[in-house]
Amino acid sequence: MPAVGRPTVVDSDVMTTEVERPETATPEPAGDGVPEMVVPVIIGEGNRVELLDHGFVRLDASMADDLSVANAARVSFARRKEELDDADRGLIRFLMRDRHGTPFEHNSFRFHIRCPIFVAREWMRHRVGSFNEFSLRYAKATDDFYVPELHDVRTQTGKPGAYTFAPVDGELAAHTRDELRKVYDVAYETYTALVEAGVARELARSVLPVGAYTEFYWTVNARSLMNFVSLRAAETAQREIRRYALAVEAFLAREMPVTYSAFIGNDRTAP
Repeated sequence: MPAVGRPTVVDSDVMTTEVERPETATPEPAGDGVPEMVVPVIIGEGNRVELLDHGFVRLDASMADDLSVANAARVSFARRKEELDDADRGLIRFLMRDRHGTPFEHNSFRFHIRCPIFVAREWMRHRVGSFNEFSLRYAKATDDFYVPELHDVRTQTGKPGAYTFAPVDGELAAHTRDELRKVYDVAYETYTALVEAGVARELARSVLPVGAYTEFYWTVNARSLMNFVSLRAAETAQREIRRYALAVEAFLAREMPVTYSAFIGNDRTAP
């Protein structure tokens, strides 16, 4: 575990803790063919990882440790331990390798997440956790919208399921950012005018684009979290949600290091 008072740092390429691997930030080609910086995932104050321009992942609470996995498995023999030992570590590796998945379900992570709507819609396709989302029926939308960094503006070629991506030139990247801001400004001004004119928020929200930010709570067990990470932190995932997946992966690595090590040793395949 990292020293008290020091932010937890986890490298986003292999997701090992700083104690095991030094912090790095070197260019690496992403799976979509676009070079990007491998920036370490930093868990800062308040158990929070800052993401994109207005987003974050925050661990709100957890009931998760490696011992819960071993005890859930050993209850088959009416056994229980108070401390994790080498036998338990071997058991966890065996459970992961042979895909005995239910012992990994007896724990819980509760995340508070803020992300663009298009990221949330991809996220909520994973029906293996519990969600509660910010409501645009009851509360007024904020004026926060996702504008990608210049190096994140990309083009795509190929067929669905086999796209490749490449960076665009600097002029087009800057133009894209400007155009997005124009659309966002018009959309938010229209939304605000409609609400102030008396139109119900649940209808006025229709003008907001998927680049608007939303937030939600997500409660998930380790087995389902590993399934999510194996898919959304993969090089084939969309870049924006991949960054969020790497952030939640950092919390898994910190809270359940033996389980996480077994997950990595199993080629990032969930049990």
